[in-house]
Formats: sequence, C-alpha cells, structure tokens
Amino acid sequence: MPASSVTIRMYDVGFGDAFLITVKQDDQAWRMLVDCGVHSLGKARPLLDVVNAIISDLTEAAEPGTPPTLDVVVATHHHADHITGFAFDDWAEVHVGEVWVSFVEDDSDEDAKTLKNGLARAATNLNTLIGRAPAALNDEARALALGIAGTLALNSLGNEDAMDRLLGRNGKHFLNVPAIRYLPDRVGELNIIRTSLPNATVHVLGPSRDPDQLKLMNPPASARWLAMQQALDAESESDFAVGQAPAKPLFDEIYSVTPDEIAGNIGIELVSTLATLNLPALLDDASELLAAASILERSVNNTSIYFVLDVDGTRLVFVGDSQQGAWDHVLQDPAARALVSAPAFYKIGHHGSHNATPREYATNAIGNQGTYAMLPYGKVEQWGDIPNENLLTALTTMNAHIVRADAPVADTRVHIGPGNLWSEITFPAP
Repeated sequence: MPASSVTIRMYDVGFGDAFLITVKQDDQAWRMLVDCGVHSLGKARPLLDVVNAIISDLTEAAEPGTPPTLDVVVATHHHADHITGFAFDDWAEVHVGEVWVSFVEDDSDEDAKTLKNGLARAATNLNTLIGRAPAALNDEARALALGIAGTLALNSLGNEDAMDRLLGRNGKHFLNVPAIRYLPDRVGELNIIRTSLPNATVHVLGPSRDPDQLKLMNPPASARWLAMQQALDAESESDFAVGQAPAKPLFDEIYSVTPDEIAGNIGIELVSTLATLNLPALLDDASELLAAASILERSVNNTSIYFVLDVDGTRLVFVGDSQQGAWDHVLQDPAARALVSAPAFYKIGHHGSHNATPREYATNAIGNQGTYAMLPYGKVEQWGDIPNENLLTALTTMNAHIVRADAPVADTRVHIGPGNLWSEITFPAP
C-alpha cells in the first residue's frame, strides 16, 4: 500500500473560508480547494493577496513547465464569504479538473431552479425593502438592525461574477473549462467519488434534497447554542436549555416584511421557513427585516455541500455553513453518522456560530480522540457572539484541538505561515 499523507491549509482571509487540501501518496499528489471568499465586514487582509498566495503555492507545487493545478474546486454555497475570491481574473492561469457546486446551482434541475430563484427573489426584495426603511435620528439600535439586515440580504444574492468563473459562463473560466458536478447527485452511488489516488475517497452527504429538511433553518430550542440571535433577543435564554416552552411565533398567520403591496412577492421559501424560527414579537420593522434576512441567510447556508474526505481511514469532515436541517439529514442516517463520527479533522461550521454545529455532534459524535478542528474566523463587530464560546468549550471538553485562523498556535502537527497568512495540519498515513 502506498504511503499517504493529507495536509489541510487554512488561509486567513478573515470572516470567510479558503482551504487547500493536499493528499500525497508516494510521488503522486491530489489537490482540492474548498471555497475562497470573505465577508466584506470581516477582512483580515485583501482577498486578492490570499488568491495570489494560493496560486503561488500551486505554482510552486507544479511540475516544471506545467501550470498551477487543482484537481477539484469545491464551492460549498454561493455566499460571498465562500466564493467571492473566484471573481478575480488571476484564476484564469490555474488548470482545474472539476468544479463541485451545490445542486441548487443546476439550471437544468427544476427543483433547484425553483429553490434558487425563490432565494434570489427574496434577497433582492429584502434588499430593496431595507433600502426603503425610514431612518430614525439618534436610534443606534435601529440603524444597527438595518445595517446587519442589509449585509445579510446582499450576502444571500448569487455573487454572479464568482459563479460565472466556477461554472465557465459569460466569458469567465479557469485556464480551462472544467467539468461540473452538481452535488449531491440524485443517484446515491455517484455521491461516493473516487479520486485519482487509490486510497482517497470523497463521500458527499449533503445538502439534503428533502424540502422539509431544507426548511429546518434553526435548531429546536432544546439543542440551541443560543435560543435567539443576540440582535433579536428580548431576554437571553441559557444554552443547552431543556424543556422550554415554545416561544411565540414570529408572525401569526402570514408572512409580511413591510408594505402590503410587496408581501406577495417575497418568495414562498421564506414563508415556509417562518414556522421554524421561534422569536418573541418584534418591536419594529427594522427588527422584522433583520429577522427575515436572518432566515434567508440560514436558507442559503443549508444548501452547503457537506462531505467527508477519507484517506486510508483518516477522515476529514467539511460542512460548509450547514445548519440544523442539513445536520439532521446526516446524523439521522446511520451510515452517514458513522462517517462523521470521531474524525481526524473537522471544519467548524459557519465560523463557530451558535446554530451550525449541533450540540449532539460537539458533545458526543465528534468523539474524544483528539480531533483537530479548524475555525475560519475574522472579527465582525456586529456579531459579537461569533464564535460561540459555549461551542468552543464543548469541543475542547471533547479533547478537540481548535486551530483559529485569527490566532493560530503551532504544535507538533500545526504549522503557521509567514504573517499568519495560513495555518496547516498534516496527518500521516495511519
């Protein structure tokens, strides 16, 4: 059997994701880039600097006379903090074997078109409504709510320049026009993907195609890291609360974000998710818009590609920004649960937010064998509860080694690049 190793390099973009995975077996190598983007409010450095660093690393690894090459690019979902880096034309010099995107990006899939169009319509309309919302002098809370709502709505748009590159359309492409996989495939066997190396396999576990699970945007009260988003709290609830009485629904019967004339155009996807968000009655339209934008943000998060890379039994779990519905889809399936249990590596979901790593996973399924958990994070002032300290404590209690992009600490397995540009972990063959 060939000797194997797998290295995960996390680039410090700030509040965003960019991971380069390199699997080596003897003199062969296979490389995958998972996401490349940053949120506009949380940049650690210019994103183009990170793009150029990735391309430079690939160029250094390439054989003389050959272009920088990636076997696979994974764009987990179309939020800006995951894909905006692909808008830069520098990628035109990189050869890519395949691009993997969520099935919701497949315009030939009727279910995907319905979902994607509804999400895009909702994002556009919400952004318009937020722009129309009247300002109030000396009302910092209202201004903050509207600002966050606007940021979330913009982030949920399709980031078309980056998607054009990924899908090879409108004149944008990599050095070549790679094959596209829309995942997961409807044919289950096609979601077990053999790489060019004999002992490296990818298992695609999500997103779920079940509409009911895509609607589960928030954990039930008994499994929340925080019962409500901080910006919408009337009063805080304790973490790990059990047996709480259901909170009053956000809206009584119908969903309306503001003026009656546009209520019918907000999109059925938002309407159907409202029942999953239990919050106290909101005080004004700014909070109402923020709640709607938050629901939309979670909707897109739950379309994330969720996969496990297995290299000779060393399992790496990448979840994008998957939230409760996507996690339920995995943890309730015995085979999928086994794949994500006791992994060597876990990419902490959604920058360590309260609703992207279920309590059941962080306190049980992840195991206590010393998982390395990487946290792609950069500070955003408005989101003081990210990363969630209770989540980080739970992972540490389970003997996980947390590697933060903003404050990495070297050890025998963790190495740090110049200026904290990247941190990486290498796992040898078992």
